[in-house]
Amino acid sequence: MDLRTLTPRYSVSPQISVEDIPAIKAAGYKTIICNRPNDEVPPSHQAEAIEAAAAAAGLNFQVLPLTHQTMTPENVARQRDMYETCDGPVLAYCASGTRCSVVWALGQVNDLSVDEILAQTLEAGYDLSGLRDTLVSLTATPT
Repeated sequence: MDLRTLTPRYSVSPQISVEDIPAIKAAGYKTIICNRPNDEVPPSHQAEAIEAAAAAAGLNFQVLPLTHQTMTPENVARQRDMYETCDGPVLAYCASGTRCSVVWALGQVNDLSVDEILAQTLEAGYDLSGLRDTLVSLTATPT
C-alpha cells in the first residue's frame, strides 16, 4: 500500500485490496473514495469487494469512477463534495493515484494558486505539470 498525503484531510493511493482495509483504518482514515472503474480490475478488486470490507471495518465508502472522459466539472465538484462533507480523513484511490490527484487539483483552482496545487501534488509524488495550462485556464473562468 502506498498512501500519499495531499492535505491533512485528503490522501491518494494506487489500487487498494481488501487486505489493505485494516491498515487503512489503523492509519486513521474514515472514508475511502474509489475513483477506479470496475472494468479496469478483476472482481476481487472491484468497488463492491472493497466496499464490503470497508463497511465491515466501519469505514465510509464512496464510488466515483473517473476516466479522462468523465473528469467533468460536475464530477470534480462531486468529488470535492464527497471529501469535504464526509467523515475524514479521506483516502481516494485509482490505478496509480494520479486520477485522484488530478480531480483534487481541478477542485482547488478557486482556493489555491496553480503553483501551490502543483507543489502539493509533486510533494506527494505526482508530477501534474502537464495540467498547468488547464489549471490556469480554470482560474480565469468566471463563476
